[in-house]
Amino acid sequence: MPIISTFYGIIIQMYWDDHAPPHFHAVYAEDEVVIEIRTLGILRGKMSRRGLALVLEWAQEHREELMEDWELCTQHQSPKKISPLL
Repeated sequence: MPIISTFYGIIIQMYWDDHAPPHFHAVYAEDEVVIEIRTLGILRGKMSRRGLALVLEWAQEHREELMEDWELCTQHQSPKKISPLL
């Protein structure tokens, strides 16, 4: 699964040709969540409050880039890297 960003120990990934709705995976220590890009709602998983807040802040800033990467992945193309949360 391609890694599209990493920050503060959080890894953001997307699968190639994954199922709808458009989403990304965030892994932080032993926790993992799947976040819908359009609503930033949690589709499944759990994460610490601090980790989830960082992921959602990052996703809010990069929603358009996440959708572009989702489209690339649905076409079996490598997603582009997205800047980390600073």
